[in-house]
Amino acid sequence: MIAATAALLLAMGRIPICDCGTIKLWSPASDTAGSSQHIADWYTLSHIIHGFIFYWVLWLFMRRRRIGERALAAIAIEALWEIAENSPWVIDRYREATIAAGYTGDSVLNSVADILWMLAGFWFAARMPVWLTIAAAILFELLALWVIRDNLTLNVLMLLYPLDAIKAWQAG
Repeated sequence: MIAATAALLLAMGRIPICDCGTIKLWSPASDTAGSSQHIADWYTLSHIIHGFIFYWVLWLFMRRRRIGERALAAIAIEALWEIAENSPWVIDRYREATIAAGYTGDSVLNSVADILWMLAGFWFAARMPVWLTIAAAILFELLALWVIRDNLTLNVLMLLYPLDAIKAWQAG
């Protein structure tokens, strides 16, 4: 599924790696051309939280299924998100509704890494106590909010119901 997602993203015209020609383990800036182009960045925390959420939701609705089957379902959901997130409609929506005015979409490397980060979150949630997973999610959200003035919660809110006050605050 991950290889098929990568192939589809390439067919959609997504760049394989950053236009800068390098591959970085970590891209610390959220507002530069290299953002969402490398293996990890501040939005990686959101993908780990996706894994937490998918674990719990799939446990709730597919609890009789093996964990491997639920993990495959989580990969499918995240892969569909990566395809949708890199569609012209969603990229344009990010540009108009959020502070990501220069956002051009993810590299294929970043999208594949995002799926793997989600899977890491899924496995964490499967093995850790619920309280620890919730604490980690809260910590990740607060850390991203503090460092880049964005996180999963604001990202979803601004995509679905943009608020000028939040956009102005995020812009600094």
